[in-house]
Amino acid sequence: MALSTLSPPPLPSSTTHSAASLPKLHHPTATASIPIRPNPQNNFLPTSAATAASLPPAAVHKWRTNVSFFTGFLNNNKTKNAEAIKEELLEAIAPLDRGAEATPEDQQLIDQIAQKLEAVNPTKEPLKSNLLNGKWELIYTTSQSILQTKRPKFLRSRTNYQAINADTLRAQNMESGPFFNQVTADLTPLNAKKVAVKFDFFKIGGLIPVKAPDRARGELEITYLDEELRVSRGDKGNLFILKMVDPSYRITA
Repeated sequence: MALSTLSPPPLPSSTTHSAASLPKLHHPTATASIPIRPNPQNNFLPTSAATAASLPPAAVHKWRTNVSFFTGFLNNNKTKNAEAIKEELLEAIAPLDRGAEATPEDQQLIDQIAQKLEAVNPTKEPLKSNLLNGKWELIYTTSQSILQTKRPKFLRSRTNYQAINADTLRAQNMESGPFFNQVTADLTPLNAKKVAVKFDFFKIGGLIPVKAPDRARGELEITYLDEELRVSRGDKGNLFILKMVDPSYRITA
């Protein structure tokens, strides 16, 4: 299932300048002030926010307005880029049967698109975000044990889900038919986006509890998160892409 590579085991620079290259500053008097220089990259902005303290009120207002506009423009552009990349990613994985039909070339392409999406991740600390809570459907993975590719197709789970309670640090993986197996796990944060995972109980057919062996553990890093899509990478190098299906779902076990 989509938590890390942990498919449960089978049951039983800064630039330097020479002194000659630097412009010489001439100070006619000891009390002369150095004029404010505009930022060469954004010539409508002073070089720093500290400069605003020396500006008259009208100039300060103009400076703040420019900063707000510039920041808003960048954030809006970043959101548009993420939406375009998500669309590209979903189109690429649609014909791959969650990854079971992916060739090495397909896997490389999906990974490249996922990296582009990770670069515009809007949620820098996903373990502190409510967006993580709920029930997610696995739509792509490179984990062959989760995809069950060694089984005949009619014996593979048709859908895999993963639920997370970020507040209680609990996770649950669920298979659809034909077997409806489940497993729950404890999560231990390693940083703001990475957890250690320790499975505790399997449920055969979703009903019969079996204690998980101690070796059923690993790590998972959440590399992209928004209200619709989550990208994670496991400690064995596998990629997991999930879509949100029920944000109100809670793990009770």
